[in-house]
Amino acid sequence: MGMYASVRGWIELDHIQGQRAEQIIDQAQDDHYSGGWGFPAKPFNWTLYLFYGGDVREQALPEIRDQIERLASLPPVDDDGVRPRGLIGAERR
Repeated sequence: MGMYASVRGWIELDHIQGQRAEQIIDQAQDDHYSGGWGFPAKPFNWTLYLFYGGDVREQALPEIRDQIERLASLPPVDDDGVRPRGLIGAERR
């Protein structure tokens, strides 16, 4: 059966970065665990919150981590230099 980890958390982006975030997730090699990402049905205000939640086989954790790292490395969208931020953790099951 294998070992699993519960992965959950969020990343905060600017709405301008939303389309690029979708591309990063769509480009993932995994067609299964990438489905754990949740985008708001109708974004509002100035912060776009992306949520992740899922029970992931431990051998797939590097793929999820890669997505998170790519999202976190999106460049700032303005002169304030605000970068993506958030909190995502994993716990063995």
